[in-house]
Amino acid sequence: MAKSDVIEIALVLYPGAQMSAVLGMTDLFELANRTAGRKSHDTPPPRLRVSHWQSAQQGHVPTRVFDTHAGEPGFPEVYIVPPALGDPISPEEAALVAGWLRERHGRGGVLASVCAGAFVLGETGLLAGRVVTTNWVYDEAFRARFPKAKLDTDRLLIDDGDIITAGSLMAWTDLGLKLVDRFLGPTVMVETARVLALDPPGREQRYYSAFAPRLSHGDAAILKVQHWLQASEGKDLNLATLAALAGLEERTFLRRFQKATGLTTTEYGQRLRVGKARELLQFTTQSVDKVAWDVGYGDPGSFRKIFMRIVGLTPSDYRARFRA
Repeated sequence: MAKSDVIEIALVLYPGAQMSAVLGMTDLFELANRTAGRKSHDTPPPRLRVSHWQSAQQGHVPTRVFDTHAGEPGFPEVYIVPPALGDPISPEEAALVAGWLRERHGRGGVLASVCAGAFVLGETGLLAGRVVTTNWVYDEAFRARFPKAKLDTDRLLIDDGDIITAGSLMAWTDLGLKLVDRFLGPTVMVETARVLALDPPGREQRYYSAFAPRLSHGDAAILKVQHWLQASEGKDLNLATLAALAGLEERTFLRRFQKATGLTTTEYGQRLRVGKARELLQFTTQSVDKVAWDVGYGDPGSFRKIFMRIVGLTPSDYRARFRA
């Protein structure tokens, strides 16, 4: 097989990398190779070469420590930073790998990350101005560390051509299938997904993520209002009431609330109500109209539009997918 028919995908083993994801992706790509071989009846299909890269000792750039095509020359076309177990990697730990990835990107390599692996990519400096995702639980920490990146944790996978980011801990399956689609085609991707009983790429992280309000902003007056809104499930958004709770003039309150939380009071209340609605849809048999009423919406049609905008599914579709 010609060298151009082999696409190498490198999995980067950095401190704390989740080995189950590394091994899972290795198996997924091998299954895709076998599927492509069965589907091809004329010319041999491209093959995915999978390698693992790790620093042999501190201060050394990563080298191949595993290779499905051992001994063959060539450079990877894609470098995947897998998810981590525990807290995201520190800037100091990430520095060497990040510099190496930046150099490989400059030579034409595609960079990809899963979940907390995005923190390694962030240290390359290449995410500034890019729309990226990571696990929604890291939203605040990622924004604080990489303020120039355009973070969208509603999305499970963002393919920006030369940089691909995937959100949740298990989104390595979505990333793997996305790359199979790119290099081996949609037919092989769909068949690989079917054999592994996986949803093909197209899910969104917001289907699964709960609203996690910013609480560590340091504005005690706004935090008091947030606690009150949480207790009342966002049903009372009267501006005068909220400003009085904060002890602030209304315009000052609105400005400080949005600065602290990243949301307007209306948006904040909507997310609290939708969060309660998700719970009711999942764990009760109440009709959608009754759920809308219980979370504070007198107009079920308005509730459905807001739910769809925030969650990405209709209330009925959400119930069908997640009902306990």
